[in-house]
Amino acid sequence: MVDISPSALGSSATSDIFQILRDGRPRTRTELASLTGLARSTVGLRIDSLLQLGLIGPAETAPSTGGRPSSQFALTGGNKAVLAVDIGATHVRIAVSDLTGRPLSEDGTDIAVSEGPEKILDWVIRAGDDLITNAGRTLDDLLAIGVGLPGPVEHSSGRPINPPIMPGWDNFDVPSWLQAHFHVPVLVDNDVNIMALGEREMAWPDVDHLIFVKVATGIGAGVISRGMLQRGAQGVAGDIGHVRVPRDNDTICHCGNVGCLEAIASGPALAKALSEQDLGAESSQDVVELVRSGNTTAIQAVRQAGRDLGEILNACISLINPSVIVVGGAMAQAGEHLIAGVREIVYARSMPLATQHLQITQSSVGANAAVLGASILAIHHVLSPESVEAMVVDLADAASR
Repeated sequence: MVDISPSALGSSATSDIFQILRDGRPRTRTELASLTGLARSTVGLRIDSLLQLGLIGPAETAPSTGGRPSSQFALTGGNKAVLAVDIGATHVRIAVSDLTGRPLSEDGTDIAVSEGPEKILDWVIRAGDDLITNAGRTLDDLLAIGVGLPGPVEHSSGRPINPPIMPGWDNFDVPSWLQAHFHVPVLVDNDVNIMALGEREMAWPDVDHLIFVKVATGIGAGVISRGMLQRGAQGVAGDIGHVRVPRDNDTICHCGNVGCLEAIASGPALAKALSEQDLGAESSQDVVELVRSGNTTAIQAVRQAGRDLGEILNACISLINPSVIVVGGAMAQAGEHLIAGVREIVYARSMPLATQHLQITQSSVGANAAVLGASILAIHHVLSPESVEAMVVDLADAASR
């Protein structure tokens, strides 16, 4: 639902109208005039600007009340596009999407993030060029790029800061590297934050309080409160992987501390523990396959990882009071065993009022959550009141020359 209260509307009449139409519901000029308090002639001029920008388009004709049927207008994907980039520990996925978030063209490759920023971002540039062409678009149609990284990101600069599993990436200027080729704004965030955006957009659009937990090579959480992604002061809100687990005292984490959740409950940690029991697990996927095959040792290990995660989430529930907790990432493929461990602790130890309507569930978007979230990150920037106003000004300047 779109908030159309006066405080939610921008200062530009054009932006006001567009923010109302962002919910996708067709409206007539008369409806828009009533919602904004603008004269119908003014609304008509603003609609003409949005049509020229390709941000809205004609929709079905409204039913006639006796005269000529009124034209309706709604958000459209148009020819404009955004590029979404999901950089994981061992993969890169990219997609070109229209302004409604619909993917137009996608690609991906298996590559370790430890290969370094130059190699990975150069692949993104080459593959991005091909995808834009395959989607029937040009670089002039591209409006923004959204990027997710598997480590802490300083939100104000888009630079990764001391990322534990990303050698060579510390303080690397990701936005500038991509802007030098694409010449559009580049928004960079932690991968679990963009996964939270993607999961909410697709599966929980009416939920305003949600925690998305990724359990894979690392463990992290994306926190949405009052419908807004919460990044914190420096952009590391939700970094629960490096919270100490009460039951563990001496397992060394790659961050340098001991007893971190990530050190005992992540995919690699579980694989290491199972390999020490001669089960031949070398990766998260190996752990998942052992669970799927019915190996009781692997099932017990994953269940305990869920309990350890539940211990940390129990504190998060008391602090944030979400209505939904979604578990995603590679280890979520182990099915209900991980989530069962989480529920066991959370429902036993959290306050009854906090868990009365709490849902703890597996991600329904799965591996697509991150690339979808990256596109949503870019689209939110492109369609913000400030960006729409800037496009309107540029359009007027071009018309006057």
